Amino acid sequence: MAIGLALALAACGGGESAQKGQGKGGSQPGQGTPQVGFVVVQPTEAALVTELAGRTTAFESSDVRPQVTGLIRRRFFTEGALVRQGQPLYEIDPRLYRAAANEASANLASAQANREATRILAERYRPLAEIEAISKQDYTNAVAQARQASASVAQTRAALETARINLRFTTVPAPISGRIGRSLFTVGALVSATQTDPLAQIQRLDPMFVDIQQSADALLSLRRSLASQGIVSTAARVRLTLPDGSDYGQTGTIEFSEALVDPTTGTTTLRARFPNAQGILLPGMFVRARFAQAINQRAFLVPQQGVSRDPQGNATVILVGPDNKAVQKKVTAERTQGEYWVVTQGLNPGDRIIVQGLSKLRPGQSVKPVPANTPQRVQAPQQGKDGDGQTGQSKQKAG
Repeated sequence: MAIGLALALAACGGGESAQKGQGKGGSQPGQGTPQVGFVVVQPTEAALVTELAGRTTAFESSDVRPQVTGLIRRRFFTEGALVRQGQPLYEIDPRLYRAAANEASANLASAQANREATRILAERYRPLAEIEAISKQDYTNAVAQARQASASVAQTRAALETARINLRFTTVPAPISGRIGRSLFTVGALVSATQTDPLAQIQRLDPMFVDIQQSADALLSLRRSLASQGIVSTAARVRLTLPDGSDYGQTGTIEFSEALVDPTTGTTTLRARFPNAQGILLPGMFVRARFAQAINQRAFLVPQQGVSRDPQGNATVILVGPDNKAVQKKVTAERTQGEYWVVTQGLNPGDRIIVQGLSKLRPGQSVKPVPANTPQRVQAPQQGKDGDGQTGQSKQKAG
């Protein structure tokens, strides 16, 4: 019976000791003041980057067309080759046009001879008319014939020039320098100056244009932003994403913006110019263009982990407020820039944004703020210790 009483007393002592240990070290995980990391934000410059669809267009494009009618006798170029402006491309049968030029030359010689004869006759009639050896009417007629002969010379000279031009047109030159495509007509084909199809097409591919489509709403929003304080325009440097998803590697510049809106699509066209020495860009390619149309000089860059969304989709941040309490605040964050959200409204210079320790943080909760990325020292418990700090061996001794 004495042994049973001793065991009961020992059990009671152990229960009191366990309760005492929980009372000393029994704060549950997550209770107390949590430590959070914050960043201090200040207004800075952030580019208003836009990404739009675009399509490549040749810098210069020209159809090779005949200006006279005739049979093609020869072709002087290789399809797909580079040609220079003025380089001969085709030869149209020149025999008829050479004969017309020779005829016009002979007519000019005849007109010049007639002009000389009428001029001499008028000069001879002049003194005779003064002494009334001939009638004044005869002299007047001689002078008129001389003038008509001079006009006839001018007409035949113009006809000769036209014939020579047509003769030169029998050699079809390259209107611009660039890369020529396939020939749509072969040797022996009959061509005319009034036909609708060109003989070939030449395109200059260096540099290259990219036509970018931007909605009229976005353009109006940009212009309103430029009218407000803090938003300034900038020289747009454009980067391209090719159809395979790769970056083009070279930057272009915006040349101009059209002053009209397409009524069918509601968009306006921006034209950018790119170098294309390697010939990577080809006409008709669909690309994605990224460029900065303006700079916001009063934006805040907040790390992405510090911005969250409420059920309505509004962007929110948690600040270190007065008395080191967490304060939730709505902000305007419509786009990202690298690893940051660009916040345009809702923040003030010097605000402390919590970016670490947000997982279990609630608005209004007291926090222990430290600069972000500050290492936290967590001391691991020593092995063999219970709640009251005594080892099991020392308890046995005490027992």
